[in-house]
Amino acid sequence: MTTPHTTFYHPLWPVFNADNQVLVVYKPAGLLAQGDRSAGANLLDMARHWIKTRYHKPGNVFIGLVHRLDKPVAGVMVFARTSKAAGRLSAQFREGRVVKRYLAVVEGIVAPGITRLENDLERRPEGSRILSGPGPASQAARLSFERLDTGRSTSLVAVTLETGRRHQIRLQLAHAGHPIVGDRRYGAAESLAGGQIALLARELGFDHPTRHEPLTFFCPLPVGWPWPAVPAEPPIPWTIDAFT
Repeated sequence: MTTPHTTFYHPLWPVFNADNQVLVVYKPAGLLAQGDRSAGANLLDMARHWIKTRYHKPGNVFIGLVHRLDKPVAGVMVFARTSKAAGRLSAQFREGRVVKRYLAVVEGIVAPGITRLENDLERRPEGSRILSGPGPASQAARLSFERLDTGRSTSLVAVTLETGRRHQIRLQLAHAGHPIVGDRRYGAAESLAGGQIALLARELGFDHPTRHEPLTFFCPLPVGWPWPAVPAEPPIPWTIDAFT
C-alpha cells in the first residue's frame, strides 16, 4: 500500500485549482478531511505535503481548513493557502455566501418539485438530532432539494444548502423520510461497502479571497457512485481505496 502522501499524486486525483491563495481538490469517500485521534490519513495533511513538494517550500507550509466534508462523503473541497485567505473564506462560509450543492441517492421515491426544509438541529457527540422547536443549544438548518431521477425504490436528488450544520443533509433528508443510501447512522436500511454513503459535494462556489472574482468548481461523477451515469474522463474513483 502506498503512503497517504503518495496517494495525492495519483494521476486520477483531481486538483481543480491551485494558486497562491487557494487550493481546490477532490476528497474521495472514506478519507478524513482533517486528522483525528485515529491518526489516519487525511486530506489536510496530504494537501500540505503536496504544496510543500510541488512548490519546493522550505519549513512549515500553511494550509487552512475553512470547511469540512464528512469522512464517508466525496466531493470538492477548498483549502486556504494564506492566513488572509483563510479569514476571508471562513467569513464567506460563516455568512452563507458560499454556494454548496450536492447530489444524493436517497431511499424511497421523492415527490417531484422543489422541497425546502427548515429544522432546528441540536449537536450531540453521538450524532445530531432534530428538535420540535428551538432549544438552548439548537441551530437553524435550512436546505432545499429536488428530484432528478428515480429508480425502483430510490431517488437521485440535488441538494442546495443554505446553512452548514454538522450532518445537516444526512439528518434533514432522513427526517423527511428519505435517508441517504448507505447512511445507517440516520436510518438507511443497509450499509454500503466501506461504510460510504451516497452523498457527493457536487458544486462549490465562492469569491476568490484576494481577486474578489466569483469562482465555481464542479466535481465530476466518480466511478462507483451508486447511480447509473456517464463518469468523467479520465474517470475519478469514488473511494479512497482506489487510490491506495
